[in-house]
Amino acid sequence: MSDILSPGGAGVPAAAPASRNLWRALRHDRWAQASAVVIVLVIVTALAAPLLALIEGQDPYTYHTELLDPADGTGAGFLGGISGSHWFGVEPLTGRDLFAVVAYGARTSFLIGLAATAVSVLLGVLLGASAGYAGGWWDTVVSRVTDVLLGFPQLIFMIALGAVAPQSIPRPLLLIAVIGLFSWPRVARVVRAQTLSLRNRDFVKAARALGAGGGHVFRRELLPNLWAPIIVLATVSIPANIGLEAALSFLGVGIPPPTPSWGRSISDAINWVQTDPMFLIFPGAALFIATLAFNMLGDGLRDALDPKTAVRR
Repeated sequence: MSDILSPGGAGVPAAAPASRNLWRALRHDRWAQASAVVIVLVIVTALAAPLLALIEGQDPYTYHTELLDPADGTGAGFLGGISGSHWFGVEPLTGRDLFAVVAYGARTSFLIGLAATAVSVLLGVLLGASAGYAGGWWDTVVSRVTDVLLGFPQLIFMIALGAVAPQSIPRPLLLIAVIGLFSWPRVARVVRAQTLSLRNRDFVKAARALGAGGGHVFRRELLPNLWAPIIVLATVSIPANIGLEAALSFLGVGIPPPTPSWGRSISDAINWVQTDPMFLIFPGAALFIATLAFNMLGDGLRDALDPKTAVRR
């Protein structure tokens, strides 16, 4: 029944032409393709961080104070100690291998960014779609809670919560929960609006008239037509959450040392910009490239899934 009633046309599931149009559009978007390649490389780096550090012969936790310049505490030698044994040089004061720190920091940032995005998208889709489909008092409650959270000074609350939370709570878990719980309202608002526009469409009314239950209508009629905004929202939320983790670590309430984190490395590097700029450039460039790639891929997906853009193509 859902195949016949889908807006994509008789006998054709709604998701099938959408996915074909998506890949067709992305094949013509060189920037989106390049961004996808960069994202894959960064993810591979994060997953293979132990192997890469092993190839280099270092790890992110060993102190090499013998490699520091006694005069200022920076890495002795070329550009902060860059050499065949330390590809990005070493950290000032500690002598830890900077390449291993950046590679392992990708693990931390991506774990928190992806997990927080999964939490926010799951909550946003469930609450936004149910509010838009059910309406009534439930829609009013979800809408008011969404408005309150969107107007709440989130960063200030995150900083305060990170400062007062017991140290027994694992920081990655705390950051995932806090970022995810404060990020779902934006997803919910978009999904609710999309659901409101779909619930009165002819194919939904026809499914109800033929006796389909609410669960069936939601799964087979509404959800396939919500995937496009959900995919775009998830793609653009990941870099935002990675950046938020970096900001919290930069402010001292994120990942504690010695766990590698891009944000904390950038925070530590601020005081060494004049004497050892490479300490800031490497983790800063990694964060910039990752967030830029996700944003550009999100733009490409948005254009590919936009019917107006598809018509122009």
